[in-house]
Amino acid sequence: MADILAAYGAGKAGLPFNPVTFIKKPQVILRLVSLLFAIIVFGCISAKGYYKGEGQPGEEEDICVYDNDGNACGFGVGIGVIAFLASIAFLVLDALFDNLSSVQHRKYAVMADLGFSGFWTFLWFVGFCYLTNAWSKTDVPEGANWEGTSNVEAAIAFCFFSIASWAGLSALAFLRYRQGVAAQFSPAYEPDMSQTQYPGAGAYAAGAAPGDMGDSYQHAPFTTTNPQAMGGGMAGGMGGGMAGGMGGGMGGGMGSGMGAYQQPTY
Repeated sequence: MADILAAYGAGKAGLPFNPVTFIKKPQVILRLVSLLFAIIVFGCISAKGYYKGEGQPGEEEDICVYDNDGNACGFGVGIGVIAFLASIAFLVLDALFDNLSSVQHRKYAVMADLGFSGFWTFLWFVGFCYLTNAWSKTDVPEGANWEGTSNVEAAIAFCFFSIASWAGLSALAFLRYRQGVAAQFSPAYEPDMSQTQYPGAGAYAAGAAPGDMGDSYQHAPFTTTNPQAMGGGMAGGMGGGMAGGMGGGMGGGMGSGMGAYQQPTY
Protein backbone atom coordinates (compact mmCIF):
# COMPACT_ATOMS: atom_id res chain seq x y z
CA MET A 1 0.00 0.00 0.00
CA ALA A 2 2.94 2.34 0.64
CA ASP A 3 4.04 2.04 -3.00
CA ILE A 4 0.60 3.14 -4.17
CA LEU A 5 0.47 6.15 -1.85
CA ALA A 6 3.94 7.23 -2.97
CA ALA A 7 3.33 6.65 -6.69
CA TYR A 8 4.45 8.90 -9.55
CA GLY A 9 7.39 10.45 -7.78
CA ALA A 10 5.54 12.00 -4.84
CA GLY A 11 5.33 11.25 -1.14
CA LYS A 12 2.42 9.82 0.76
CA ALA A 13 -0.83 11.72 0.58
CA GLY A 14 -1.72 13.92 3.54
CA LEU A 15 1.80 15.06 4.43
CA PRO A 16 2.16 18.77 5.37
CA PHE A 17 3.37 21.16 2.68
CA ASN A 18 7.05 22.12 3.02
CA PRO A 19 8.01 25.18 0.90
CA VAL A 20 11.75 24.50 1.12
CA THR A 21 11.37 20.92 -0.09
CA PHE A 22 8.98 22.09 -2.81
CA ILE A 23 11.40 24.69 -4.18
CA LYS A 24 14.22 22.13 -4.29
CA LYS A 25 12.32 19.77 -6.57
CA PRO A 26 13.96 19.53 -10.04
CA GLN A 27 10.70 20.04 -11.94
CA VAL A 28 9.87 23.13 -9.87
CA ILE A 29 13.28 24.67 -10.58
CA LEU A 30 12.91 24.02 -14.31
CA ARG A 31 9.40 25.47 -14.31
CA LEU A 32 10.60 28.68 -12.70
CA VAL A 33 13.42 28.91 -15.26
CA SER A 34 10.99 28.24 -18.12
CA LEU A 35 8.63 30.86 -16.74
CA LEU A 36 11.43 33.44 -16.72
CA PHE A 37 12.48 32.56 -20.27
CA ALA A 38 8.87 32.92 -21.48
CA ILE A 39 8.61 36.40 -19.93
CA ILE A 40 11.80 37.49 -21.67
CA VAL A 41 10.65 36.20 -25.06
CA PHE A 42 7.20 37.77 -25.22
CA GLY A 43 8.38 40.85 -23.34
CA CYS A 44 11.20 41.59 -25.79
CA ILE A 45 9.00 41.04 -28.83
CA SER A 46 6.11 43.07 -27.43
CA ALA A 47 8.39 45.97 -26.45
CA LYS A 48 10.78 46.19 -29.41
CA GLY A 49 9.48 43.75 -32.00
CA TYR A 50 7.53 46.40 -33.90
CA TYR A 51 8.29 49.72 -35.52
CA LYS A 52 6.08 52.44 -36.91
CA GLY A 53 5.66 52.18 -40.65
CA GLU A 54 3.38 53.39 -43.35
CA GLY A 55 0.11 51.59 -43.52
CA GLN A 56 -2.98 53.01 -45.02
CA PRO A 57 -2.59 56.42 -46.62
CA GLY A 58 -1.96 59.03 -43.97
CA GLU A 59 -1.71 56.50 -41.14
CA GLU A 60 1.06 54.63 -39.38
CA GLU A 61 0.82 51.11 -38.12
CA ASP A 62 2.99 48.71 -36.13
CA ILE A 63 5.06 46.53 -38.42
CA CYS A 64 6.87 43.43 -37.17
CA VAL A 65 10.60 43.85 -37.40
CA TYR A 66 11.10 40.16 -38.30
CA ASP A 67 11.09 40.65 -42.05
CA ASN A 68 7.85 42.62 -41.80
CA ASP A 69 6.13 39.33 -40.98
CA GLY A 70 3.39 39.88 -38.45
CA ASN A 71 2.97 36.10 -38.02
CA ALA A 72 6.53 35.80 -36.71
CA CYS A 73 5.93 38.34 -33.96
CA GLY A 74 2.52 36.87 -33.18
CA PHE A 75 3.91 33.35 -32.98
CA GLY A 76 6.72 34.40 -30.63
CA VAL A 77 4.40 36.34 -28.34
CA GLY A 78 1.76 33.61 -28.40
CA ILE A 79 3.98 30.69 -27.40
CA GLY A 80 5.65 32.89 -24.78
CA VAL A 81 2.39 33.95 -23.11
CA ILE A 82 0.94 30.44 -23.14
CA ALA A 83 4.18 29.00 -21.75
CA PHE A 84 4.08 31.59 -18.96
CA LEU A 85 0.50 30.73 -18.00
CA ALA A 86 1.12 26.99 -18.28
CA SER A 87 4.18 27.25 -16.05
CA ILE A 88 2.10 28.92 -13.33
CA ALA A 89 -0.64 26.29 -13.68
CA PHE A 90 1.81 23.40 -13.42
CA LEU A 91 3.52 25.00 -10.43
CA VAL A 92 0.17 25.04 -8.62
CA LEU A 93 -0.39 21.44 -9.67
CA ASP A 94 3.04 20.47 -8.34
CA ALA A 95 2.20 22.09 -5.01
CA LEU A 96 -1.07 20.12 -4.78
CA PHE A 97 0.34 16.89 -6.21
CA ASP A 98 1.34 15.37 -2.87
CA ASN A 99 -2.21 15.75 -1.57
CA LEU A 100 -3.71 13.76 -4.43
CA SER A 101 -4.58 10.45 -2.78
CA SER A 102 -6.01 8.97 -5.97
CA VAL A 103 -3.41 7.17 -8.08
CA GLN A 104 -5.53 7.75 -11.18
CA HIS A 105 -5.54 11.51 -10.61
CA ARG A 106 -1.77 11.51 -10.18
CA LYS A 107 -1.45 9.56 -13.40
CA TYR A 108 -3.56 12.10 -15.31
CA ALA A 109 -1.52 14.99 -13.89
CA VAL A 110 1.79 13.43 -14.90
CA MET A 111 0.47 12.53 -18.36
CA ALA A 112 -0.74 16.11 -18.87
CA ASP A 113 2.67 17.42 -17.83
CA LEU A 114 4.42 15.00 -20.17
CA GLY A 115 2.19 15.78 -23.14
CA PHE A 116 2.25 19.56 -22.76
CA SER A 117 5.98 19.78 -22.04
CA GLY A 118 6.83 17.61 -25.03
CA PHE A 119 4.57 19.59 -27.35
CA TRP A 120 5.86 22.95 -26.13
CA THR A 121 9.45 21.79 -26.59
CA PHE A 122 8.57 21.24 -30.24
CA LEU A 123 6.88 24.65 -30.52
CA TRP A 124 9.87 26.42 -29.02
CA PHE A 125 12.07 24.71 -31.59
CA VAL A 126 9.75 25.83 -34.38
CA GLY A 127 9.69 29.36 -32.98
CA PHE A 128 13.46 29.52 -32.75
CA CYS A 129 13.88 28.42 -36.37
CA TYR A 130 11.08 30.71 -37.57
CA LEU A 131 12.39 33.84 -35.84
CA THR A 132 16.00 33.14 -36.76
CA ASN A 133 15.14 32.75 -40.43
CA ALA A 134 12.96 35.87 -40.44
CA TRP A 135 15.59 37.95 -38.66
CA SER A 136 18.27 36.87 -41.11
CA LYS A 137 16.19 38.39 -43.95
CA THR A 138 15.20 41.53 -42.08
CA ASP A 139 16.04 44.90 -43.57
CA VAL A 140 14.75 47.75 -41.45
CA PRO A 141 13.94 50.72 -43.66
CA GLU A 142 16.05 53.80 -43.18
CA GLY A 143 14.36 56.52 -41.27
CA ALA A 144 12.33 54.10 -39.18
CA ASN A 145 12.41 55.13 -35.56
CA TRP A 146 13.46 51.77 -34.17
CA GLU A 147 16.30 50.73 -31.88
CA GLY A 148 15.63 47.26 -30.64
CA THR A 149 18.20 44.98 -32.16
CA SER A 150 19.34 43.60 -28.81
CA ASN A 151 15.74 42.85 -27.75
CA VAL A 152 14.94 41.00 -30.94
CA GLU A 153 18.09 38.91 -30.74
CA ALA A 154 17.48 38.21 -27.04
CA ALA A 155 14.04 36.83 -27.92
CA ILE A 156 15.65 34.44 -30.39
CA ALA A 157 18.30 33.37 -27.87
CA PHE A 158 15.79 32.66 -25.10
CA CYS A 159 13.64 30.69 -27.53
CA PHE A 160 16.63 28.40 -27.87
CA PHE A 161 17.13 28.24 -24.08
CA SER A 162 13.45 27.40 -23.67
CA ILE A 163 13.92 24.33 -25.84
CA ALA A 164 16.39 22.94 -23.29
CA SER A 165 14.27 23.80 -20.23
CA TRP A 166 11.06 22.31 -21.61
CA ALA A 167 12.91 19.25 -22.85
CA GLY A 168 14.14 18.77 -19.29
CA LEU A 169 10.58 19.03 -17.98
CA SER A 170 9.50 16.41 -20.52
CA ALA A 171 12.25 14.05 -19.38
CA LEU A 172 11.34 14.47 -15.70
CA ALA A 173 7.67 13.89 -16.43
CA PHE A 174 8.52 10.73 -18.35
CA LEU A 175 10.61 9.43 -15.45
CA ARG A 176 7.78 10.07 -13.00
CA TYR A 177 5.30 8.35 -15.29
CA ARG A 178 7.52 5.29 -15.65
CA GLN A 179 8.06 5.18 -11.88
CA GLY A 180 4.33 5.31 -11.25
CA VAL A 181 3.54 2.55 -13.73
CA ALA A 182 6.25 0.34 -12.20
CA ALA A 183 4.85 0.95 -8.70
CA GLN A 184 1.35 -0.07 -9.79
CA PHE A 185 2.55 -3.46 -11.03
CA SER A 186 4.83 -4.18 -8.07
CA PRO A 187 3.53 -6.45 -5.25
CA ALA A 188 1.85 -4.51 -2.47
CA TYR A 189 3.40 -6.67 0.25
CA GLU A 190 6.71 -8.49 0.26
CA PRO A 191 7.35 -10.51 3.46
CA ASP A 192 10.78 -10.33 5.02
CA MET A 193 11.95 -13.93 5.04
CA SER A 194 14.79 -13.13 7.41
CA GLN A 195 12.26 -12.35 10.17
CA THR A 196 9.98 -15.33 9.54
CA GLN A 197 9.85 -17.81 12.42
CA TYR A 198 8.75 -21.40 12.14
CA PRO A 199 7.64 -23.70 14.98
CA GLY A 200 10.67 -25.23 16.65
CA ALA A 201 13.10 -22.99 14.83
CA GLY A 202 13.77 -20.64 17.74
CA ALA A 203 16.08 -23.14 19.47
CA TYR A 204 18.50 -23.05 16.55
CA ALA A 205 18.51 -19.27 16.11
CA ALA A 206 21.85 -17.46 16.07
CA GLY A 207 23.79 -20.66 15.47
CA ALA A 208 22.78 -22.38 18.74
CA ALA A 209 23.84 -26.03 19.01
CA PRO A 210 21.20 -28.68 19.58
CA GLY A 211 22.69 -29.43 23.02
CA ASP A 212 22.39 -25.76 24.09
CA MET A 213 18.70 -25.50 23.66
CA GLY A 214 18.04 -24.67 27.33
CA ASP A 215 14.43 -23.97 28.17
CA SER A 216 13.25 -24.32 24.59
CA TYR A 217 13.05 -28.11 25.07
CA GLN A 218 11.66 -29.98 28.12
CA HIS A 219 11.32 -33.66 28.88
CA ALA A 220 7.89 -35.21 28.94
CA PRO A 221 6.32 -35.34 32.45
CA PHE A 222 5.97 -39.15 32.24
CA THR A 223 8.52 -41.63 30.98
CA THR A 224 7.71 -44.80 29.11
CA THR A 225 8.06 -48.02 31.23
CA ASN A 226 9.33 -51.32 29.81
CA PRO A 227 6.62 -53.99 30.29
CA GLN A 228 9.16 -56.83 30.41
CA ALA A 229 11.15 -55.18 33.18
CA MET A 230 7.96 -54.61 35.16
CA GLY A 231 6.98 -58.24 34.81
CA GLY A 232 10.43 -59.48 35.90
CA GLY A 233 10.38 -57.27 38.98
CA MET A 234 6.97 -58.47 40.04
CA ALA A 235 7.95 -62.15 39.57
CA GLY A 236 11.16 -61.68 41.54
CA GLY A 237 9.38 -59.98 44.41
CA MET A 238 6.71 -62.64 44.65
CA GLY A 239 9.24 -65.49 44.43
CA GLY A 240 11.45 -63.94 47.10
CA GLY A 241 8.53 -63.41 49.45
CA MET A 242 7.23 -66.93 49.06
CA ALA A 243 10.67 -68.55 49.56
CA GLY A 244 11.36 -66.45 52.64
CA GLY A 245 8.03 -67.31 54.18
CA MET A 246 8.34 -71.06 53.60
CA GLY A 247 11.92 -71.18 54.86
CA GLY A 248 11.04 -69.32 58.04
CA GLY A 249 8.07 -71.55 58.74
CA MET A 250 9.92 -74.82 58.32
CA GLY A 251 12.88 -73.67 60.43
CA GLY A 252 10.66 -72.56 63.27
CA GLY A 253 8.73 -75.84 63.32
CA MET A 254 11.77 -78.00 63.41
CA GLY A 255 13.34 -75.98 66.24
CA SER A 256 10.22 -76.27 68.35
CA GLY A 257 10.04 -80.05 67.86
CA MET A 258 13.62 -80.66 68.86
CA GLY A 259 13.26 -78.51 71.95
CA ALA A 260 10.20 -80.45 73.08
CA TYR A 261 11.87 -83.84 72.75
CA GLN A 262 13.88 -85.09 75.81
CA GLN A 263 15.98 -88.18 76.00
CA PRO A 264 14.53 -90.75 78.46
CA THR A 265 16.51 -91.53 81.61
CA TYR A 266 17.25 -94.99 82.77
